[in-house]
Amino acid sequence: MYLSKHILATGLAAVVILGGGLSSTAYAAQAAAKTSVVVDDSTIHDRVDAAIKAQPTLKDQDIDVKVENKVVTLTGSVQTAARKARAARAAHVAGVTRVVNELKIDPKADKNVVERTGSATAGAAATAGKKTGEAAKTVGEKTKDGVSETGEVITDAWINTKIHTNMMNEPTLKGSDINVDVKDHMVTLKGTVASAAGKARAEEIAKSTSGVTMVHNNLVVGPKK
Repeated sequence: MYLSKHILATGLAAVVILGGGLSSTAYAAQAAAKTSVVVDDSTIHDRVDAAIKAQPTLKDQDIDVKVENKVVTLTGSVQTAARKARAARAAHVAGVTRVVNELKIDPKADKNVVERTGSATAGAAATAGKKTGEAAKTVGEKTKDGVSETGEVITDAWINTKIHTNMMNEPTLKGSDINVDVKDHMVTLKGTVASAAGKARAEEIAKSTSGVTMVHNNLVVGPKK
């Protein structure tokens, strides 16, 4: 009777142990199935690229990432050995089996970007400077004759108008018939005036006008024709 109970107890224990073993194995297999996710090379590439760019000292470096069969290869150049090592560490993202670090150390690695930017900026500045210079030259040509006290550009037409206006307001020139011709700031007066004083006054008005360089007084004293 005792032997039968012992055998029964032993058998039950074995069943429990075997059952527990089977359950543990099944659970492990199930857990493995749940945590096993396939990551392709494209996904790994994106992860590595993002991880490298997230490093402040690496985002401006010349680093190229290639992934084949989960093996990452880094090519290009960085400024220091420390940055080369940092790039390799950053490349070890989930799914990567190995990192081949072929980065070269070049102290001017990120200066190329600065030089390119500087060249573009210099080019833009040169273009802007050229346009400004051309504009200034145009304005200079227009204002080469000078500027009047009121800020007006002194041209031949401006001189002509100014002389006519001043003569119209001159009492000694009433009844005169004066023609004013202006070329390259040189004034020629033609026509008739009522008196010698009027002739002299007309010449004085022309000479005192801003911008005038010379006056040819061909006025004739006599009655208005």
